[in-house]
Amino acid sequence: MKIQIITLFPEMFPAVMDNSMMLKAQKNGQLDISYIDLRDFGIGPRKTVDDTPYGGGDGMLLMPEPIFNAVETAKNNDKQAKVLLMTPVGSKWKQEVAQNLSSEGGLILICGRYEGYDERILSVVDQKISIGDYVLTGGEIPAMVVVDSVVRLIPGVLGGETSAQKESFSDGKTLEHPHYTRPEDYEGMKVPSVLLSGNHADIEKWRKDNSISSSE
Repeated sequence: MKIQIITLFPEMFPAVMDNSMMLKAQKNGQLDISYIDLRDFGIGPRKTVDDTPYGGGDGMLLMPEPIFNAVETAKNNDKQAKVLLMTPVGSKWKQEVAQNLSSEGGLILICGRYEGYDERILSVVDQKISIGDYVLTGGEIPAMVVVDSVVRLIPGVLGGETSAQKESFSDGKTLEHPHYTRPEDYEGMKVPSVLLSGNHADIEKWRKDNSISSSE
């Protein structure tokens, strides 16, 4: 999968994207991730990307021209890529959305900033994404959340074909069952005996019974 992130702060990403699962996916050729600095498309000698809103009001808005030009550059790299806008007014991010996007060949993520964006940029956006009912300083952290949850669903990234299928919310309804590892007894807190029994049917039933409904 080819992922391009349009951002004013590309330096925020390497600590997350160049480690652990993400780094492995890149080394294995399963993920190609790059960053497009929105400032490179700024207007005038000061590379301006924001301006005051028409009609008055607090804050600054991202101007349309830098966004349009950045998206055009990204599209030249991958014409079929789906464009996602990180915004608190987007549709709520869910596991099923991540699963759907994991089958895409490419994604372009736009990280919002300031008070918001000029509404006209929505003409190049395929989907608006929100990671929750709260406001962050910018779209960079939401973009990291989206990329992480999508990439882990790409076949082979987690190693086992069934790993992602067994995780919390993989069926859209339940949280994953509790987990235990060594030692068997830690200061009087013991691993449930059924997990030590070797009876796979009983273990599977215990895990199913102890998975929590996401509606609870």
